Amino acid sequence: MSLDINLAASILTERRINGSQGDRLPEEARPKNLDDALKIQAAVTKLWCEKIDDSIGGWKCLQPPQDRVVVAPIYTSSMNSVSPVSLWPKGNLARIEPEMGFVFGKDLPARAEAYTPAEVDAALARTHMALELMNCRYADSSDCEFPEMLADCLLNQGMFVGPQMDSDSAKTKGEMLIKVTTNGETKEYQGKHPNLAPRAGLYWLAEFLRQQGQGIVAGQVIITGSFAGIIEVPLNQDVKIEYENLGEMTVRFLAK
Repeated sequence: MSLDINLAASILTERRINGSQGDRLPEEARPKNLDDALKIQAAVTKLWCEKIDDSIGGWKCLQPPQDRVVVAPIYTSSMNSVSPVSLWPKGNLARIEPEMGFVFGKDLPARAEAYTPAEVDAALARTHMALELMNCRYADSSDCEFPEMLADCLLNQGMFVGPQMDSDSAKTKGEMLIKVTTNGETKEYQGKHPNLAPRAGLYWLAEFLRQQGQGIVAGQVIITGSFAGIIEVPLNQDVKIEYENLGEMTVRFLAK
């Protein structure tokens, strides 16, 4: 049975537009491997951008283990840098991941030869505090295989781009204390980047996109992995987030 990419893309795109969740994709539209998942992801991007008149404003990625690919586009309309931020919540909670956002000042277009880490570094313009906004298009993802999650852009629903940080200090910050304060209560997280090197995913992404005949575009913001997994915070309250010796930001989340 051939994979029905268009059916999968139609279902996932509608759920993304409406903020809804549903069952696993029908068997004929369910990805069985990474290639299937990436084809569906690309079809979702095409359909979403056509329906919403949108574009790719950034990427989420990670230098992945051998048997996986961790990459997904983040759409421009779902990115914000001004509080309050509207999102699809989980009950009365916003689900976020504390990350670093790397802003590119130069294009890294597709070409024959691989990009070196030095070339990627040279194309960077700024580093910011960033929050990945999380939401799943499956009502119960516990039964889903990884390709199904990859097809659905790995829980991404958007990004909040916070204050600028010192790029040199951030570059080597593989571990840091993260404080999250709401309603006078502070929770501390011993933050640890999954690759221990925040820019590792950038180097991987530049090569991955090059091999796909794509590239990174100036102005895009790339996040490369959460320092503390998913954190749930209340809606309609100021949330103060501090990165040890790097910066702080205050954000309020509203339900769409």
